[in-house]
Amino acid sequence: MDKPVEAHMPKEESVPLSALLISFLRLGASSFGGGMSGWTHREIVERRGWLDEDNFLKTLTIAQILPGANPVNLAVYIGLKLRGWIGAALAFTGMLAPAFTVILAMSYFYEKISGYSEAHTVLRGLACVGIASSLTMGIKTGRRLRRHVVPIAIAIAVFVMVGLLRWPLVPVVAFAIPFSIVAAFFAESKKNG
Repeated sequence: MDKPVEAHMPKEESVPLSALLISFLRLGASSFGGGMSGWTHREIVERRGWLDEDNFLKTLTIAQILPGANPVNLAVYIGLKLRGWIGAALAFTGMLAPAFTVILAMSYFYEKISGYSEAHTVLRGLACVGIASSLTMGIKTGRRLRRHVVPIAIAIAVFVMVGLLRWPLVPVVAFAIPFSIVAAFFAESKKNG
């Protein structure tokens, strides 16, 4: 039988509030335009060791299904798991303060340089970096997942319906969620029974 989730998490006192805030300030300042989950994984799992792979993937999944911006959801949920409501507030502040400041500064400078073609070239380059970072996280996450036919088939079906056929995301996911839950239930009962 699996150990409870709390057994895999560090004790609240072991993650200093200042380190939590600094980590999310760094994340908020260094990653924008996509790929935040990859940077967060590197900081929280690989560099700091505050969460293990399994807990991070569960946290990422929850952050992605909650309404709102996924990076902020992820930060708040990690802060909540590590240090409770104070940790959630600090992670939220750390994630948003740099982005808010950068957006204000960039809007000012963009107004000044928007007439130059070089500015648009730089922005296209930044968009490519964001896409590459998101793809990298997708590949890293895919390598860690247990490979079963049904979840892979569901992921491919959702990709085809949304990415290729351009069906609306919300109805496709609304249909896929109950189907995924039923498939996971049967897979778990088959494994235990």
